[in-house]
Order: sequence, then structure tokens, then C-alpha cells
Amino acid sequence: MHANVILQALNRAESQFRKPRLQGLVRLGAPDDLALVALPDVLAGFRAAHPDVALEITTGMTSRLYEGLDAGALDLMIGKRRLGERRGTPLLRTRLEWVARPGTVVDPERPLPLVLVAEPSVTRAIVLNALAEKGIGWEVVCSSSSQPGCIAAARAGLGLTATSHYLSTRGLAPLVNGDALPALPDIEFIALAAKRLSQPARTLLELLEASDLSTPGAGADA
Repeated sequence: MHANVILQALNRAESQFRKPRLQGLVRLGAPDDLALVALPDVLAGFRAAHPDVALEITTGMTSRLYEGLDAGALDLMIGKRRLGERRGTPLLRTRLEWVARPGTVVDPERPLPLVLVAEPSVTRAIVLNALAEKGIGWEVVCSSSSQPGCIAAARAGLGLTATSHYLSTRGLAPLVNGDALPALPDIEFIALAAKRLSQPARTLLELLEASDLSTPGAGADA
């Protein structure tokens, strides 16, 4: 994210709070993949503007972050919108695509060798639902506790996986015969907040909502 974009977003978030310096703790949850590519610049800008606010960052699978928010362990979370989920402020919509080791060709007569995040997983549910709708057989050849683990396994040629076009797919490529597979739907990253927010948490939420997480300078390379 370009510095002027961050400053503009901070100014908008602060315009309503011309008060003494913010203090306190904000507990934010984010998925591993998004935490690596999109959030560092946003959080750095927030810390620069509010040095007395402590940030407690929890990373993990989106499904676990939902649980943490609903249990009161998080003030804010960013994650993929679950199937049927109506809550949340949209932050980013991006394509979900099939990828594998470069040169990979799938045999349509055999079950697809899938590399997926272990249950519960938003992406896993979307992928398996898309395959079920087309009656395509599959088998999970590798199950990982994180998306980076899936990326590593797919790079090693263990099978194919599905990842957001927004996130890093270095070392991976679309399938040679990818048109044999069903197109995957877009996924939406959203921000969710606890019912009661402290002023520091609300200020960070407003900054996230005002930020363009798809801006290349924000660290997004896929």
C-alpha cells in the first residue's frame, strides 16, 4: 500500500476522534496467507499513529478465527466469507483458482489428487462443493493445517490445490488442461468485529475498512 493511501485512511479514521492518544489492547485475528501479504503495511501505519496501543495478532485458519471472535477471544478478525455467512464488511474480492506444479496434467478418468487445508476450512468447503456439483471424483493426497503448507506440497508435485489469485503462487502454475475442471467462485475477504469495541479497536476497524488491500504496495503479490 502506498504511504499516502495509508495516511489518507488514517486521517479519515481519526477525524472523529480528536481526543487524547489512544491506549489499550486490540486483539486481531487474520489468516496466515493474508497476514503475510496485505496486513503488514496497514498495521505498521496504525502502530505509527497509535504507539500506545498494543496489538495482539492471532493467525490461523479462518474457521478458527470465527470461533475465536464468537467466543470473545478476538476483538476483530479478517477472513474469508463462509458459505451462507451474512455478517462482515467486504474488504477484498478475488478469484479462487486451481494451481499445481508447472506442467501438471490431470487425468479426468481418475480421482483428482487434492492438496487441501484440513477441516474446518472455508476454501476446502468451496472446492469440494464445486467438484460435487459437477460429479467429479477426488481424493485428498495431502492435508495441511495451513495454506502455506498446501502451497509447499503442491510445489512439490503432490497434487493440485486451490488458492486465491491475490495470494502468492510463486512456483505454481495453472493446470495444462485446467479447462477440464470446474471454474471456482470468487472468494471475499471480510472484516468482522465483536459486538462491543473499544475505541482503539474501532479505530483499527475503520482503518481496515478504508484501506485498499489489493493495492500492490500493500504487499499483495497474489
